[in-house]
Formats: sequence, C-alpha cells, structure tokens
Amino acid sequence: MTSWSIQDAKTRFSMVVAAARHEPQTVTKHGKPTVVVIDAVEYERLKRLDHFTVPGFTDHLLAMPADDGGFEKLNGALRDPDL
Repeated sequence: MTSWSIQDAKTRFSMVVAAARHEPQTVTKHGKPTVVVIDAVEYERLKRLDHFTVPGFTDHLLAMPADDGGFEKLNGALRDPDL
C-alpha cells in the first residue's frame, strides 16, 4: 500500500485517486496513518460484507447435534498413563 503525506495528497490528489483505482492509498498526518483512499467498487464490496454476520464459536458449538442416547457407548477400561 502506497503512503502519501497529507500535503502530497493535497498537491497530487488526482494521482492519489488514480493510484487508488489499483490499490488502497494511505494518507498520513505527522507520519501516522490517518485515512485510506480506496476504489469505489472495493468500497461497495466492503459495505456488502458488513451486512454478513459470522457466527461465534459458542454459536458453532451450540449448533452441533446433541447426544440423545443414539451414540454407542464404549465399555472398556482406561489405560494407565505411563509417561
């Protein structure tokens, strides 16, 4: 990702916009990233992703089938742990 100082971004704004069509452009203020300029198509794609919800680990575990007695139980002795 290319980085521009705020002054360079102001002076060469058309270059920043042209470069942002190919990859995100970071604008810095006092050497620290402040904003990122991205292509409008990429922005729309990211906005659509914002509507999706990803289930958490707890949701994943709760969605697993429960043992309603249908699983076979093994009858065997446990081994002695010889470490």
